[in-house]
Amino acid sequence: MKRRNFLGLGAAGLLGAALPKQSEASGQQSKPDDHRYQDGKSPWPICLDTATIRPASLREKVEIADKAGFDAIEPWDGELEEFEEEGGDLKALGQEIKDRGLFVPSVIGLWNALPPTRDEWENSLKDTRRRMRMASDIGSEHVQTIPNTVGENYDLRWVAERYHDIIEIGLNDYGVKPAIVFVKFFPLKTLGEAAAVAMNADHPQALVIPDTFHMYISQGGFNSLSLLDGSSIAIFQFADAPESPAPDQMEDRHRVFPGDGILPLPDILKDLKATGYKGCISLELYNPDYWERDLQEVADTGLQKTLGVIEKAGV
Repeated sequence: MKRRNFLGLGAAGLLGAALPKQSEASGQQSKPDDHRYQDGKSPWPICLDTATIRPASLREKVEIADKAGFDAIEPWDGELEEFEEEGGDLKALGQEIKDRGLFVPSVIGLWNALPPTRDEWENSLKDTRRRMRMASDIGSEHVQTIPNTVGENYDLRWVAERYHDIIEIGLNDYGVKPAIVFVKFFPLKTLGEAAAVAMNADHPQALVIPDTFHMYISQGGFNSLSLLDGSSIAIFQFADAPESPAPDQMEDRHRVFPGDGILPLPDILKDLKATGYKGCISLELYNPDYWERDLQEVADTGLQKTLGVIEKAGV
């Protein structure tokens, strides 16, 4: 079996941590190193997280992303559910997305999928499977596994084993690849903690989802990113943060356009490029001030500001 390091070569040499290769299995298609997107401006496809333009309907969001010039769109499970309840066909919408030249790299997400007890785990599977099915129907490659119910002082072995099970269900039953995310407001707060779950899951397709905003407000920092191998990353969530309030007082509503805040985003992207990551940069803003604006203008501005940071990074 071919092997690859979950951590980068330097870190793996120090820590001796390795997992099987994922460059083929993780869904990051093999591409030449010089493959570019956005008329050559980006080494990564640029994705629009639909929360950035939340007041619109899902179909309207697809139209907005297409018109703005994004490469991909990342919807939420609640939107998929509402779309179906209103009579929509997710498979048909997935085809429409493809016909527009877009794709769906990820769906957010598998809520309540990692509870702390066996009974709760068994009871959660119905909803977990429903969300996986919706992600599969719209043609998503990944689905985010959200650790909102792991519990304080969670058992790392238990969480990792259940994440392993979720990967198996996703791959075998729905053809989607579950990845683990971290959120400052949940017990599993940092990139390092998410990486620990992924590595302890002992699965060749375990993946993590870094998020620049939560890397900052969780105070986990940005240096850990350079320790990862790019093939261990499912998607890269991208936002800036303002100077105030203090990080421990920030909420997701404080996210701002890339380049409008204080995060060292160009340096972060340099580190990301060095990992060999080939997946999407996903613009993820939950700022209610933006929801009050013209949503097409928000999408247009978000894409251009993301490309501006990429240009500054020199990647």
